Amino acid sequence: MPVKHPRPGDLERIETATRDEIAGLQLQRLKMTLTRVYEHVPHYTKAFDAKGVHPTDLKSLEDLAKFPFTNKKDLRDNYPFGMFAVPRQHVVRIHASSGTTGKPTVVGYTKIDIENWANLVARSIRASGGRAGDIVHIAYGYGLFTGGLGAHYGAEELGCTVIPMSGGQTEKQVQLIRDFEPDIIMVTPSYMQVIIEEFQRQGIDPRSMSVKVGIFGAEPWTEAMRHDIEVRAGIDAVDIYGLSEVMGPGVANECIETKDGPVIWEDHFYPEIIHPETGEVLPDGEEGELVFTTLTKEALPVVRYRTRDLTRLLPPTARSMRRMGKIVGRSDDMLIIRGVNVFPTQIEELILQHGALSGQYQLVITRDGKLDEMQVLCELMPHQAAADRAQIAQSLQARIKTMIGVSTTVSVGAPESIERTLVGKARRVIDKRPK
Repeated sequence: MPVKHPRPGDLERIETATRDEIAGLQLQRLKMTLTRVYEHVPHYTKAFDAKGVHPTDLKSLEDLAKFPFTNKKDLRDNYPFGMFAVPRQHVVRIHASSGTTGKPTVVGYTKIDIENWANLVARSIRASGGRAGDIVHIAYGYGLFTGGLGAHYGAEELGCTVIPMSGGQTEKQVQLIRDFEPDIIMVTPSYMQVIIEEFQRQGIDPRSMSVKVGIFGAEPWTEAMRHDIEVRAGIDAVDIYGLSEVMGPGVANECIETKDGPVIWEDHFYPEIIHPETGEVLPDGEEGELVFTTLTKEALPVVRYRTRDLTRLLPPTARSMRRMGKIVGRSDDMLIIRGVNVFPTQIEELILQHGALSGQYQLVITRDGKLDEMQVLCELMPHQAAADRAQIAQSLQARIKTMIGVSTTVSVGAPESIERTLVGKARRVIDKRPK
């Protein structure tokens, strides 16, 4: 299919700026952000004072390393509105995380924050090949989750026609895709796999759909999953990155002409990579934990927020701003099984390399005495329903042992036997170990 390369006038000036111009803008905005949080957010006043730093200590971008980190616990400790840098009356919208492990993290937006967010998501859709007049089918969840409304406002800002479908009702998703013929779909990659399966269940070739580009985010996904979706649906699969504590979707986005990692919109977010244990700032190219400082947020600016996402910073290609590599996992999602570090995405990649298995899987962690056990649950593709499950399980078990170094038991189920997540992120890990 033809790829929509940027045309003259498509790009904003900042997307082709020099690195010196970008660094100068970042330093100016960093100084404003540090001053803002120090003067208006008691948490940061105390944290800066405890570390012995003041906003005036920032003379260069490298000086940011002197300032303290922010983490999710800080947001929860100041629940609900304690981290806001503006009076609550100036906040026009509130989003929040799911709060599955405690209080949700609350995020506020001023009118200007919403406008900036919409502009950045519009920039992201344009980087993905979208243009004004395209029809965008949004199957991210709406509500407190930032995905649906973030994508919605950005698509409208670009001038697209929006189908605000939200998640779930998979049969209706397929019906509307067939009836309305959207050009772009925005959804989690795991739910896109479910939509593809529904096309096949109805006897329809997914490659016949009108969709040309899928903009996928909200959960880690591998190059193997990209290949699986692109081949089965006949579309370009593009990665969008974001997290609610920093803004929502649109912090970074791949360019369709390169698909070589999301470009971080560095005029609004300053990235660092740190060693997950020591907090030391690592040079570009080295793998570590991604940290963001917001540069333009009014209601909830964050300084050196630890995302827990493990990746690396890469040099610019299609735009003047740096890219981030694929998320290899999260430092808080890493499983340690009998001394071996395991990320769910490592298992996913091996499953998708096996032509008989779908991309749906779950890892069940239990404890036998003092030893942890991991069971890998996966399933056959519909057209492989008659395949030898025992042989496939044995083969995958051996591959996992060889490539990752951990012993597992593998169970291969019938097609569509793995639980589907129809709204939000896929549940990949079921941890049954005693707390």
